[in-house]
Amino acid sequence: MTGDPIGDAAVLNALFANSPQGLFVFDSEQKVTRYNPAGRGVRRLAAEEVIGRGVGDFTPGFEAGELRDLIDEVLASGRPLRGRLVRGKSPSDPHRTLSVEVSLFPLHDLGDGRPGLVGVVEDVTERQASADRLAVLSKVHATVGSTLEVRATGDELVRALVPDFADAATVDLLDDGVTGPERPPGPPPPGVALRRVSFAPPTAEVSRREGDSRPLPFPTPYTQVLNDMRARLVRVSPDDPWLSADPDRFAPLIRTGVHSMIVAPLMARNTVLGLLTLYRHRTDPFEEADLDVARQAAFTASVHVDNAHSYRREHTVASALQRRLQPGAIPRLTAVETAHVYLPESAGGDWFDVVPLSGTRVALVVGDVAGHGIEAAATMGQLRLALRTLALQDLETDELLTRLDEVASQLADASAPGAGAPVATCAVTVYNPVSRHCTMVRAGHPAPVVIEPDGAPRNVEVPQGPPLGTGGGHVFTPAVLELAPGSLLALYTNGLVRGDGGDRATAARRLEHILASTTRPLQELCDTAVYHMAPSRHDDAVLLLARTHALSQEHVADWTLPADASVVGTARRLVDRQLAAWGLDEAAYTTELVVSELVTNAIRYGKGPVRLRLIHDSGRLLTEVTDANSASPHLRRARESDEGGRGLFVVMRLSTHWGVRHSRHDKTIWSEQNLDAGPPDPSDLLDAFDLSDVPER
Repeated sequence: MTGDPIGDAAVLNALFANSPQGLFVFDSEQKVTRYNPAGRGVRRLAAEEVIGRGVGDFTPGFEAGELRDLIDEVLASGRPLRGRLVRGKSPSDPHRTLSVEVSLFPLHDLGDGRPGLVGVVEDVTERQASADRLAVLSKVHATVGSTLEVRATGDELVRALVPDFADAATVDLLDDGVTGPERPPGPPPPGVALRRVSFAPPTAEVSRREGDSRPLPFPTPYTQVLNDMRARLVRVSPDDPWLSADPDRFAPLIRTGVHSMIVAPLMARNTVLGLLTLYRHRTDPFEEADLDVARQAAFTASVHVDNAHSYRREHTVASALQRRLQPGAIPRLTAVETAHVYLPESAGGDWFDVVPLSGTRVALVVGDVAGHGIEAAATMGQLRLALRTLALQDLETDELLTRLDEVASQLADASAPGAGAPVATCAVTVYNPVSRHCTMVRAGHPAPVVIEPDGAPRNVEVPQGPPLGTGGGHVFTPAVLELAPGSLLALYTNGLVRGDGGDRATAARRLEHILASTTRPLQELCDTAVYHMAPSRHDDAVLLLARTHALSQEHVADWTLPADASVVGTARRLVDRQLAAWGLDEAAYTTELVVSELVTNAIRYGKGPVRLRLIHDSGRLLTEVTDANSASPHLRRARESDEGGRGLFVVMRLSTHWGVRHSRHDKTIWSEQNLDAGPPDPSDLLDAFDLSDVPER
């Protein structure tokens, strides 16, 4: 105030005469002693209806007790109260909520020595309604879309809207939206089924429950929104004609007193995904401004639903690709009995393989590609194929991983040059049933678990190599051990043990305990491991089990011969006698030819003594000739006048499979014959000497 009584009085008179805000002076008994008739809410009231009255006498629609409590609080404390929000109902329209901001300032002397106060009341209905709508949208943006699950997204949406914005809400999606093909832009075809995904509150009376799928009745606001893809604010009354389209289904609307609803399309990329429907039976019906809130909430949810659909489609494709790239039926092997469990939960890049090798050996492989989705599945397929190809070249296990690391580095450079991030981890175990030697090597992967035949775990230190694809070239160090027949090997990926909640060492010990019953069927052990380990649902999991066998020495014949041309005949006679002892006389002629060519080749081009070995293994006969020359032989075209140069071609024609296996000190040329196919036809033997299609060197 100015300090001039006349000026101060003029200012007060102007405020109380013209201020649009409600100004009230209350005495100590909460009676009005002065007010401004221009204030909203009292403009049409006579002075005697306000002066000398209590606040509850001229504020219909507001809780008088709440206002009296605020006045009492200020009178008692002597401290001002500013901007307290108070809600009430409009006297002229009981369906409309009013919001006012109340400020109260104590007056310590009204002239009679008694305290009083000044009340300032401002109508903030529109401002508060806008703030409430913004708060709803803020909650939608903050809580919707925390996962890539369609149902979770729907649940988050209805929880964000009920009860702050609507009394009930439902989300219905086109029934094939999750796993079906992408729909074309525009409205869906008439009569399309919608599936109830979410609704709130849980106690709401609804015509169908979660998971129900059916077409919507026609014509109704729902089908109209699907048809033109425009949100609608609908006033509901019992005599609305569209309710007769399905009276039983719409009966809950009438029973619960719904008087307004909003139906908004869930859309992404101009394609309808479903419907968001909001219902009110509270005093305030929906307004046009609420329609914008519903549109924005539907848009936000639509983006997340579309992302969830895209993720699910990619997950489905990646999972199918993963399964297609895994090995098919694993053949029965002499070296090991195997079983596996493969859980592509996250469509990542876990894989396994069982690769039969020469000499009755077998390679057991488990790997884990970084990342998820189609790209990870494709990378997994490339690495699995590369590893199988390298394994079939009979490389040493450490060299095999070194070559695979080079392949992984090339894949990494092709997708993200210079990144240097790991592409995958891998563990390879090669078991030889003749020597019972097991060679293990790993690249950033958990070491295999080894269980003795009596169920006791065996501590095996397999040197840890770096993950594949980090670049720079790496050397991988193998561990070699001898296994008793009936030992159990378990190769697994991290997804199997992450659900355990403990560290990797604890999980490995738990797996050892589960696998201690080594005599149980392997598939039963796989299932038991899954039940007890509870693999993570957020990562792929692989468990590959192998029970080792030993090849009886009665099925192996081994000779060391001097590097002299005269021993070729001796080799043929030794083979003939051994095949007779095995009852394989029908294979003698073919095998003698193969042995003659291989031994002759070893004597002529090799070094040192020659080792000849025969292995009779369930329907097949393996012939191996080893010498100390590491140079690989080559097929070449022999001229008609040449006296030699046809040996390897003869071996190739007479064998089911053949190849060369290198070690650090020697090489072995091997040939495999399928005994179940019977002796070769004489014409095949003649073809072995036909030179017309012998390849070049």
